[in-house]
Amino acid sequence: MLTVEELNQREILLRAVAASAGALALEAFRARKPGDFTLKGHQDFLTEADGAVESHVRSEIAAMFPQDGILGEEAGGKPAERLWVIDPIDGTANFARGIPHFCISIAFWEKGETLLGAIFNPASGEFYFARKGQGATKNGEAIAVASTGAIATASVEIGWSPRVEASEYLGAQQRVLDRGANIRRGASGALAIAWVAEGRTDGYAECYMNAWDCLAGLLMVREAGGITGAYPESENELLTGGEIFAAAPGIAAEFSAAMKIAIMAADEKGEAA
Repeated sequence: MLTVEELNQREILLRAVAASAGALALEAFRARKPGDFTLKGHQDFLTEADGAVESHVRSEIAAMFPQDGILGEEAGGKPAERLWVIDPIDGTANFARGIPHFCISIAFWEKGETLLGAIFNPASGEFYFARKGQGATKNGEAIAVASTGAIATASVEIGWSPRVEASEYLGAQQRVLDRGANIRRGASGALAIAWVAEGRTDGYAECYMNAWDCLAGLLMVREAGGITGAYPESENELLTGGEIFAAAPGIAAEFSAAMKIAIMAADEKGEAA
């Protein structure tokens, strides 16, 4: 296990590289031209900025901690005992279309636990950060999940992925709506989870999500007093993705039942063994 000082050093780097990556992404966002993007697949956007931002983050990490592993959305990677998990721009459809709702999401994982997480929206200047056991913050101020007590008065977000049949999402949405909740969609899963940690929304769920989209945010939700699902239950799930769930305690059971995504057991650490 890392010493406190070794983790402190990685926290310093994480804060700095998330900020510099955000500045790089914002510069590209402001310079973008309408329609200047391509598609990796069905509704799966790719911008030139994705690759540039991830390359920047990778180089900064490799320079400081060459022994650490790196797993990124664009360049891939593989699980390691100490692993940085990077989404260079989450919300690329927004980014590509000129909508200032996107972020850089970076997590640091060691031996089955997410220890650090940063999510930065450079367009709004909102910087979310969490360290295991030390709470979650936004721009340096402590944040906490909402106190909403019932799903009938809740506002939640449900993500969507072409990797899952549309009928599954439509069914889940119907069950959530039948319980009285309001459903929104902002098209950035990482920011959506950070918003749960902040109490802006009461819950987020998605039937399939990749590790780089959610590890940082899930740590934030737990550190902000919220409840998450069991993902990732194994190291292999870092590569395969899985079901994602995050919610305020007051609606977690109802939202979990509606989504048919299990809540993490109280005695679990919340990460893969």
